Amino acid sequence: MNIFHRNTGTVTQPDATASARRTVQNPLTLVMAIRSPEDFQALSTRIKNIQAAPLEQNLIWTALDKLKIVHFARFVFMENNTKLAIITTYDGTFDDYLNEFIDEIGDVFNALLLHMDGAPPLPVQQNRSAFRDYVKANDLGGIDPFYSAYPQATVLDIQAALGER
Repeated sequence: MNIFHRNTGTVTQPDATASARRTVQNPLTLVMAIRSPEDFQALSTRIKNIQAAPLEQNLIWTALDKLKIVHFARFVFMENNTKLAIITTYDGTFDDYLNEFIDEIGDVFNALLLHMDGAPPLPVQQNRSAFRDYVKANDLGGIDPFYSAYPQATVLDIQAALGER
């Protein structure tokens, strides 16, 4: 598959050897312990309400569309509703990703973290370092290498190749 580079307008073929070792995308599997069954109910209601909103009113989808660095994102309740996972694949560095999320939807994280064991001090906007440490500590990571069908293509590259935006 050829890669269209939005910034330069060029098309290149990825180097198969390099792409097997390095991707522009990174995974995050954040798994957080929910404090209680009552907290699960509050979280479930909040997340369902956000996700049920029309796309233009969905705070998370709107932020992800604006950031243009997230390929995929989803919420998953796990282990009999005692844990919440936020699973994403994003472009760039972890610190840039986290800072952009804090800037765009820090209040969503504040609302979710109210229901988590061991949550960092809130609001995350004033406690970036503690939030970063919390996310790193609760990221399950993965077993390398991370597979990507398009290892050198960013969200912007893919959207440009598809004629979007």
